[in-house]
Amino acid sequence: MREGAGAPPRATLAGVTPRLSSAARLLLASVAALLLVGATAKLEAFVLDFSLKRIDGSAQDLGEYRGQVLLLVNVASKCGLTPQYEGLESLYEKYRDRGFAVLGFPSNDFAGQEPGSEAEIADFCRSTYGVKFPMFSKITVKGDGKHPLYQKLTGLPAPIGGEVQWNFQKYLVDRRGEVVAKFDPRTAPDDAGLVKKLEELLAERS
Repeated sequence: MREGAGAPPRATLAGVTPRLSSAARLLLASVAALLLVGATAKLEAFVLDFSLKRIDGSAQDLGEYRGQVLLLVNVASKCGLTPQYEGLESLYEKYRDRGFAVLGFPSNDFAGQEPGSEAEIADFCRSTYGVKFPMFSKITVKGDGKHPLYQKLTGLPAPIGGEVQWNFQKYLVDRRGEVVAKFDPRTAPDDAGLVKKLEELLAERS
């Protein structure tokens, strides 16, 4: 059949092929990206593999929190953000029956704002803010001697990874132990974005 007698010009046919190839390449790239995201999410489910000491010295396997949503917070008693203890306890009390726990990790890494012993920290939290959520022994969250849990947290890809900025940085962990969000130290425990994400995770099945 001659060109112009019903068949598209050859130039047009030649132009269609690259467009189809580009679309196919884009589709393959999208599938590969989705597979990579899935693999990354699985790699991030490490939180429940750790065992740490509670503030009373007893051992705590974080695997016992499997099926719960967790908020990990490095805390300090002499910081301008220390009043966040009150909001953290309120959040814990409000959602604990739905499978939520705040885990507090005292740290003296920022301006020496957590100098006390475990006993002093526990007494302060209890007497000043009525803290009942699980508290752990003092650990290091930055620099030399950084605890392995925080090595993993800070080693995650952006936007979750990166060094801890200050006391009261927060990591939200889903029921499978995957770290799904980070909130900077100044984000209040009752922040609308934090609470919204928390409620979404609580609504999910483990």
